[in-house]
Amino acid sequence: MAQKGAQLDQDAICCSICLEVLKDPATTSCGHSFCMNCIQTHWDEEDEEEAYSCPQCRQSFTPRPVLLKSIMLADLVEGLKKTGLEEAPADLCYAGAEDVACDVCTGRKLRACKSCLQCLISYCENHLQPHYESPAFGKHKLVEPSKKLQENICSRHHEAMKMFCRTDQQCICYLCSVDEHKGHDTVSAAAERTERQRELEGSRQNIQKRIQVREKMVERLQQEVEAIDCSADKAVEDSEKMFTELMRLMEKRRSDVKQQVISEQTIEVNRVIDLQEKLEQEIAELKKRDAALELLSHTEDHTQFIQSYPSSTHSSSILPLRYIEDLKAALSKFRDKLLDVLRDKWTNVYLTVGDVDMLLSQPQPKTRAEFLKYSRQITLDPNTANTRFLLSERNRKVTSTPGESYPSHPDRFTTCQQVLSKESLPGRCYWEVEKGVGGIAVAVAYKDNNTVNEQFGESEKSWALGFYKKCYDFKYNTITTSVSGPQSSKVGVYLDQSAGILSFCSISEETMTLLHRVQTTFTEPLYAGLRLYSPTGNTAEML
Repeated sequence: MAQKGAQLDQDAICCSICLEVLKDPATTSCGHSFCMNCIQTHWDEEDEEEAYSCPQCRQSFTPRPVLLKSIMLADLVEGLKKTGLEEAPADLCYAGAEDVACDVCTGRKLRACKSCLQCLISYCENHLQPHYESPAFGKHKLVEPSKKLQENICSRHHEAMKMFCRTDQQCICYLCSVDEHKGHDTVSAAAERTERQRELEGSRQNIQKRIQVREKMVERLQQEVEAIDCSADKAVEDSEKMFTELMRLMEKRRSDVKQQVISEQTIEVNRVIDLQEKLEQEIAELKKRDAALELLSHTEDHTQFIQSYPSSTHSSSILPLRYIEDLKAALSKFRDKLLDVLRDKWTNVYLTVGDVDMLLSQPQPKTRAEFLKYSRQITLDPNTANTRFLLSERNRKVTSTPGESYPSHPDRFTTCQQVLSKESLPGRCYWEVEKGVGGIAVAVAYKDNNTVNEQFGESEKSWALGFYKKCYDFKYNTITTSVSGPQSSKVGVYLDQSAGILSFCSISEETMTLLHRVQTTFTEPLYAGLRLYSPTGNTAEML
């Protein structure tokens, strides 16, 4: 009670304008008190209207009242301060602009702590007590304070809208249900809430599932980004090593050629100098002989002339210097060959690196020409081939044989006539397979030593399209699905690991027909696979 009395004292000494303890209190003729400065400022703002009102009860005054300081009230305020009561700021008890005010309070309203859906009134803590204490309010439903209680009142009948018309999809009161909504599908608001609450829970569950799926997709995409970054970093590191090695080798070859040319230059220059000296000696000798022959030509004695004439003349020659020209020709041929390799083979390097870009930006191919842009040469792995297989055509063709062709190996299929590719498949690729006289299965699979005795399509780790002379079927996780399409001896396989797409197409000349398409999520490196159904003599070839 003492606390309640203190609260009342605080209410009595608070200004309803600034909500603080009265300063220089002044009382109007209607009996309400305000801070002198607050009421004067309030009336200053009303000067243009030539009418002045009490901010609390709205009583009008004409002319403007002359207010004096209330000495008694000022002394009371000072006395209450001395007893230990603190100034009452805009504390949590009073309703602010954003709060729900108590509908029962008069004068300065307290903040409501609950709203009653039965009474359609909001109550502060003090006025709410009867709802807790009196059995008459036992069935009333209290909720958090709401400013929208009046929206629950029927604008026509001024009754609480406790029913819902499903025909018109609106809330109504009981009188509405027997008046303009008579004959409509009506239920209680509580029943409609229960039904919609059930739908809401279902919607939330669906949304949460979709959130989980997308979070997993985001996680997988993040893992893929990290894998791409890691792969790219490794590729850059390896390429740097390779190019460094190439440059080191080229530098060594350059230095070797330079040293060899210098060495040959020294040898050839020395040889030429020797020849030059010999020629100079020979020239001197020839000059002597020319002088002797000139002297002989003037001899008049024929017999002496004949006997003195030399029987032969000596001559010397210089062999052409071919080494430098041969070396230049060899280097020119090497340069041309290296340029051809860089020009023709470099495209494959860019195509391989370009897969990362294509995975993220290129649209899915639709025509055979577009599929062939992603064509990859698939090489079969002899270590996985069944012992009754024989690989040929640079390990791109498989033939079933009566005898054993390969020794034992941990990766070899022993009970299934199957074989896997040697290299894992790139992110986006396309290849074609042509069958022989018997049926075969074209597959894509994870490489797992635990499944070397498992047929393609018998688990969640492989996808296989079987095609025979007159029909197709698709098999995954032991489930076989019949597939219809034009008959052909050639099948195309398209894989986009990032998009989770695997497509099998029938190929006839330049026509492609989609046989079966898989949309899934690939979690491991994939390998191409082949299985032969008929016994000896059947073939399949990677084109």
